[in-house]
Amino acid sequence: MEYREGVSSRPVVTMAQRKRQLVSDELTESALQLLALKGFDAVTIDEIATAAGVSKRTFFRYFASKEDVVVQFLADMGTGIRAELAARPDEERPSVALLRAVWVPLGECADHGDRALRVVRLILGTPALHARFLERQAQWRDDLAREVARRPGTDAAADLYPEMAAGMALNAFDAVLHRWSAGDGKESPAELLDRAFAVIAPALDAASGGRREPS
Repeated sequence: MEYREGVSSRPVVTMAQRKRQLVSDELTESALQLLALKGFDAVTIDEIATAAGVSKRTFFRYFASKEDVVVQFLADMGTGIRAELAARPDEERPSVALLRAVWVPLGECADHGDRALRVVRLILGTPALHARFLERQAQWRDDLAREVARRPGTDAAADLYPEMAAGMALNAFDAVLHRWSAGDGKESPAELLDRAFAVIAPALDAASGGRREPS
């Protein structure tokens, strides 16, 4: 395939879109950190807006509520997981491809250390947020199953494998988050995820019929 020099396939991002994304990111970061530090019920929209350096009116241009901030954060996590799986090589073992996919949000957690751990504890420890997290995971499972079904050697119309594989990968992801949030920090997300996938990898790869070469 030939590409013209200087031509990019990436969508053009306008200055206004960049500014909007920056404001959204700042609001998300400020909200998550305040909520994690003080508790979901203790933080007001005014506090979040002040911490982000914007008005309360600006906050409501981006989010409908405090809960909506967390929901969008979770949606972005799911988008990252699916995009990574879609980018993995076709010949890669399913266990490796799925591990790399679910590592995307966990890697970001690891990069942000204690701050990310507080956010994870906030989500898992707040009933309303945990319920939304479970709702989002159901959507992630459907999205991942569709990506698994697109990989070579899978009969999407007749095979239960895509749904089963997506479910196993996300169960491992969920187990890692719970263990990490309940621990004392001695076990890293990477170590926990490796251990979780060591349990499910034989089933993921055997159930795929051995159609892919080891990575």
